[in-house]
Amino acid sequence: MRSIDVTSKMLVACRALLLPAIAVVMLTIPGAFAQEAPKPASDPATSQDEIRQFCTNIADSARDQRYLLQKQELEKLQGDVDARIAVMDKRKAEYEDWLKRRNDFLQKADASLVDIYKNMKPDAAAASLNDVSIVTAAAIIMKLSSRQSGLILSEMDPEKAAKVTNIMAMALNPNTSKSKDPT
Repeated sequence: MRSIDVTSKMLVACRALLLPAIAVVMLTIPGAFAQEAPKPASDPATSQDEIRQFCTNIADSARDQRYLLQKQELEKLQGDVDARIAVMDKRKAEYEDWLKRRNDFLQKADASLVDIYKNMKPDAAAASLNDVSIVTAAAIIMKLSSRQSGLILSEMDPEKAAKVTNIMAMALNPNTSKSKDPT
């Protein structure tokens, strides 16, 4: 819409400036037309045709300029969309990485190993889990019932129980995809 207003204003300006411009050009050429017979005053219809032709030529270039600006704007918008797609792809990759690490973590606690700890007394299980890696202990405790997990954690070394609890919390949080292994 803005470009149409600009084009309309240019046409009005063309019409307003064309006749004075022609007069100035004629007056600045001394003697160029001295040998020719004076021409009668130009026909207003002919002047209008010249003005219309001049403005039509300008309208085409204005339209081309408007198309160029629209093309540039579309290219900028396409760049923005491409940038957003790249961010989404990056986030998707982070989520898939987190999901893979979580699944790997949970698989460390094999079902048969969990059954062994499920049947142990909490103090014996805690003593045993104090000697395994923190990640393995967290994976096993995570697969036990919450009641059994609580009893075992209360029997474990407080420092190791805190680390195990942190690992279990990070395994449940999808925002930890970039975090390193806390062991």
